Amino acid sequence: MKIDRLIGILVLLLQNEKMTAPALAERFEVSRRTIGRDIETLSKAGIPIATVQGANGGISIMESYKIDKALLTKADRDAILTGLASLESVSYGPKYQRIRDKFMVKGDKLVGNNHMVIDLASFYKSALAPKIEALQAGIEAHGCVAFRYFNKNGERLIELEPYLVVFRWSSWYAFGRERENGEFRLFKLNRMSELTQTDRHFIPTEIPADKRDFDRCFTDELHAVIRFAGSEKFRLIEEYGPDSFIEEAEGTLLFSFPFTGAEYLLQWVLSFGERARLIEPKEMRPLLKARLIAALENYEE
Repeated sequence: MKIDRLIGILVLLLQNEKMTAPALAERFEVSRRTIGRDIETLSKAGIPIATVQGANGGISIMESYKIDKALLTKADRDAILTGLASLESVSYGPKYQRIRDKFMVKGDKLVGNNHMVIDLASFYKSALAPKIEALQAGIEAHGCVAFRYFNKNGERLIELEPYLVVFRWSSWYAFGRERENGEFRLFKLNRMSELTQTDRHFIPTEIPADKRDFDRCFTDELHAVIRFAGSEKFRLIEEYGPDSFIEEAEGTLLFSFPFTGAEYLLQWVLSFGERARLIEPKEMRPLLKARLIAALENYEE
């Protein structure tokens, strides 16, 4: 529908400093002529849109403009405001507040008008927000970042060409290409320290299709089958959902789920102690037993 396209164009222009007619035409799958007519319609409606011709030209909207409340329903605005508030939870400065102001109308109260509060930072905000800000600045300027990274293999210095900031699996990650080996990888923000922007810049390239599947960024998929004590039902439901296991006649729970990392699978099973028994993959059972024996040795007198 035309009205949906007009609202979509308006939102995109508010999100971006400038956009071209060809880019808008491709986004909405219409002709450039149709986009031209849409821009004219928005201008006639009193929306301050500027069009500049030439190599560096494009279509833009005044930064101080606020969306008319008639264009969005209350439910539309509540959803947008909730999303912006969730981004504010991991951001310093007024950036997202300024965007919220464009959608707010007189009498709006964010918490009072919404039924959902999303805090993406939890108790890590003081550490997360500066990292996210530095990564976003690097992405926008095509500038490299450097940081010290910690994992099970120890620690090392990494210089990264940042492409995306990703929130997945209840954690924040930086996705980009490592300068040293040219590989696209995910790096967990909570494992970074001393994150800084460098003077080096890069030319972004197309992200390989297989690297966009973040579920396979770490290792090959492992299918785990584990038998749990019935007392652990709450945790299985919380972490993997009620369809991840079958309740057996003896009261035990037969859990079956794919994992993308052997180390995480081992640590997760160990966290249940005697209330979990790994059945598959069979080749991991000796590794699990060795971990348990090593842990027991810590308590020998």
